[in-house]
Amino acid sequence: MIFDFRYLLFIAPAIILGMLAQLWLRSAYAKAMKQAAPLSGAAAARHILDAAGLQNVAIERVAGHLSDHYDPRAKVLRLSPEVYGERTAASVGIAAHEAGHAIQDARNYAPLIIRNMAVPAAQFGGNFSFILLFIGLLISSSIPALGQGMIWGGIALFSCVVFFQLINLPVEFDASSRARGILIDMNIVPRDEMPAVRGVLNAAALTYVAGTLQSVMTLMYYLMLASARRD
Repeated sequence: MIFDFRYLLFIAPAIILGMLAQLWLRSAYAKAMKQAAPLSGAAAARHILDAAGLQNVAIERVAGHLSDHYDPRAKVLRLSPEVYGERTAASVGIAAHEAGHAIQDARNYAPLIIRNMAVPAAQFGGNFSFILLFIGLLISSSIPALGQGMIWGGIALFSCVVFFQLINLPVEFDASSRARGILIDMNIVPRDEMPAVRGVLNAAALTYVAGTLQSVMTLMYYLMLASARRD
């Protein structure tokens, strides 16, 4: 299964899309980091959160490049060093996006609630689905019933990963949409300077689309294997 050429055919479009998305993201990020903004990412996020009544949400600096994220359990916005401290269009755009997640959380945005509930199942499925699939394929010839059951069990577990990524798409798109609107409404980024911000957010969104497509196509490949073994 690991070296099956058919698997490469299944996921090739997603891999190509992912590579293009990463190239676009690096290019858009580099361009937006050269465009000055009146506030740092941390200051912009603080303004956005306070305006939304979310003074209880803290902002912290976290190590790493583009490691920015919102932690709904701790109610903390964690920003990478460049985003936290730099006064650039890229910094305020990414910070606003993460602040959008905090606003989603405060407003009980349904897709975010579902995504957060799906996290444990997705993590478990991502860790153990391949093990079940591999063992199932290995023993399916000698113990057909058990092998087939393990294959379908692995598929069920991997489906949790696919579901998580599918529900994550509207969450990310909505956060980016909120970010664009907030940055303009609060005059953090002038409307005529928004293309650089949109470029970063759109490129980041495409990376999520590519990752989701790869998971979906991987699931289709697993279903093809299961059907072939059953026949």
